[in-house]
Amino acid sequence: MIFKRKVYDKLLKWKNLSAGSSAALLEGARRIGKTTIVEEFAKNVYDDYMILDFARENDAVRRNFLENMDDLDTFFRNLFLLKGKELKGDNCVLIFDEIQLFPAARQAIKYLVADGRYEYIETGSLISIRKNVQNILIPSEEYRIKMYPMDFEEYLWAIGDTVTFPVLQEAFNKKKPLGDSIHRKIMKNFRTYMAVGGMPQAVDAFVDGKTFSQIDFIKRNILDLYEEDLTKYDTENKSRASVVYRTIPEQLENKNSHFRFSLVDKNARYQNYVDAVSFIAESMIGNECINVTKPEVALELFVDRSNFKLYMGDTGLLVTRIMQNRDETDEDLYRALIIDRLGINQGMILENVVAQMLKAAGHELFFHEYMYTPENSEKEKKYEIDFLTVRKKKICPIEVKSSNYMSHKSFDYLIKKYQLKMEERYIIYTKDLKYQDGIMYIPAYMTMLIK
Repeated sequence: MIFKRKVYDKLLKWKNLSAGSSAALLEGARRIGKTTIVEEFAKNVYDDYMILDFARENDAVRRNFLENMDDLDTFFRNLFLLKGKELKGDNCVLIFDEIQLFPAARQAIKYLVADGRYEYIETGSLISIRKNVQNILIPSEEYRIKMYPMDFEEYLWAIGDTVTFPVLQEAFNKKKPLGDSIHRKIMKNFRTYMAVGGMPQAVDAFVDGKTFSQIDFIKRNILDLYEEDLTKYDTENKSRASVVYRTIPEQLENKNSHFRFSLVDKNARYQNYVDAVSFIAESMIGNECINVTKPEVALELFVDRSNFKLYMGDTGLLVTRIMQNRDETDEDLYRALIIDRLGINQGMILENVVAQMLKAAGHELFFHEYMYTPENSEKEKKYEIDFLTVRKKKICPIEVKSSNYMSHKSFDYLIKKYQLKMEERYIIYTKDLKYQDGIMYIPAYMTMLIK
């Protein structure tokens, strides 16, 4: 099944604005649907298209890139002969799939775009990894687009629901609650989304009526694929990235979800594992959330990379990883999660999906720890804001609450300590929307509306 994806509109924007002056580079983790959506885009928007899949192309096709870039007439003649196909029409596109597997083709983009006879779309995973860019000149003619697993709105589209999102948008904009019955219905859908996740294969299985056991089997295969990739490509870190990736669920069970290297190895040190963590983040299979030492608008200037959290890129994969160590059947576990009766720390699942949704909405992930001495206390205490982002050039703090949602001391003391002017304050929780004391309490499924 081909699902409607938001990245399609981003590709349309690129085509209209670029007018052939750049190639689109669509990057993201494996198995999130990059090739599927790009081919669908090519079918709908162009007269003709050709896919070069560098996971499968033979040596003759590869040599053509290495030998004939100085003679593009010969390059295209040979390419069409080798592929047994030519491009017909005035508006055609060449798709370079899995471009990270053949960096020479990526370097050739500079000359192909300048030639102007066709347009180009590249797709790839692990695009920024050092070994995939060494010894090549990165083309400035690339328009980079990041793609993520399906978000909640895309999931709703997949299950045939086109009415819920406009209702959510209106309620969010007007700061009005939905009402208990509507909220409960949407929250059940959202819990199902958290359980299934946003990997298109898993969503397709769910839409097709497959059992949760069958859906979980698909997700386990994706997790195995990711670990194989980490082990294969992470030669410089001696497989540390795969070890770090496996510990994410355990890390998220920690107080405040802070990453502890002692859970990886009792002798582990930040300087020995920092590249492995970056590898996971750059692979887009994990989302890194970094501490900032000051809540200033230019958050990037105050990062403390040694203090961070690491989330799974897809919450459905996190659920599968958690459930691998439990004795009950997959069916029972999934149904318990969906009806909110699963006896595990669901706070970490909620926090993970919030991180995932913020990232997909275009936010970089930061949090802030600070010390403050409350009134009527002589002792300084540590407080934390789960996520910090910037809206309209003002700080926007975000807290995630799975319980005790009325407590917001960290918000209150943050304002007192720094005398901040804020755009909005959000508490993300599992109840209906409300606006109280200058704080927006929003159900987790509205996280994607924070932009």
